[in-house]
Amino acid sequence: MTELKSHEFDSSVARISKSFRIFVFYGPDRGLVSERASEIAASIGIPLNDPFAVVRLDGSDLQGDAGRLVDETRSLGLFGGDRLVWIKASGSEKALTDGLEIVAEGRLEGCHLIIEAGDVKKGAALRKIGQSSSNIAMVPCYADDNRAISALIDAELSKTRQHITPAAREYLLSLLGGDRLASRNELSKLLLYCKGADQIDLEQVSDIIGDASVVSVDEAVDAVLKGDREGFLHAAKKVVASKTPVFMMLQACLKQFQQLDAMRSEMEDKRLQPGQILQTASRGIHFRRKPLVERALRGWSSSDLSRETARLQSAILQTRQKNALEANIAIYTLLSTTLQSARRLR
Repeated sequence: MTELKSHEFDSSVARISKSFRIFVFYGPDRGLVSERASEIAASIGIPLNDPFAVVRLDGSDLQGDAGRLVDETRSLGLFGGDRLVWIKASGSEKALTDGLEIVAEGRLEGCHLIIEAGDVKKGAALRKIGQSSSNIAMVPCYADDNRAISALIDAELSKTRQHITPAAREYLLSLLGGDRLASRNELSKLLLYCKGADQIDLEQVSDIIGDASVVSVDEAVDAVLKGDREGFLHAAKKVVASKTPVFMMLQACLKQFQQLDAMRSEMEDKRLQPGQILQTASRGIHFRRKPLVERALRGWSSSDLSRETARLQSAILQTRQKNALEANIAIYTLLSTTLQSARRLR
């Protein structure tokens, strides 16, 4: 297996794209999974808008037909040249893993394969296949820590040749993370708001990202982690009263549980205690919240966090499909998560 660390991938995308033809991106940060997969796809040199050269599939497209993945990767391009097979899946589909096992037996010729997967746990079939094959580049995508977020801020600021004050940067770091795509979108919004200004200060960051509604949303997330039913309902009322979309609570809670899931997985992989994780990894967690996060890490198991994250993701999908029921779905889901927290913290 060739597993690439974050700094290894970020510093040598061009070299990596020439060294491998099979790439598996996985982890709880789906925004980062998508971003890194797109970087590799762009560096390969195949026109991504060419339907004859690029085949895009979902995990459901392979359902019951493991042979399709093998056939797609071995087919010749209609007009010659290399092809790209790009699959978005959860990573747990049997047809996907069965097909990948066959494809990974030898080096692909005339084709590249990119797989975007979800939070695939250690010991899952997809990771076992990656561990046993030198032809696969495995790229884990976990929630950004402060160092990665700071690098992202610098990269976006360099495009507009703007600077940011230390206080504004510190506050911005506390607001970003969890999902790379969401972080990038927030930065784009900030830079558009500050267009023409040489320097971005704390007030500008607070105006466009840290508005008053964020406080209520954060209160709701903390109440969920504490298992505080009354505290959650009180914070939810404040969110509704401020005219903030209730969806924001659901999204913030998902971000928090994705972070907890990544931290818990790291704890189990490295056999560390919650306090050690919080000490050794700078994750933009305010010092006042660290005891709360540590309690949650002790109370929630990795499998329970994974299930709860999936349930929150499903609820977000439901709010998009049933806009009229958004508030009911969000509050019911988060109240259920609050009660789950209460049970685990007893």
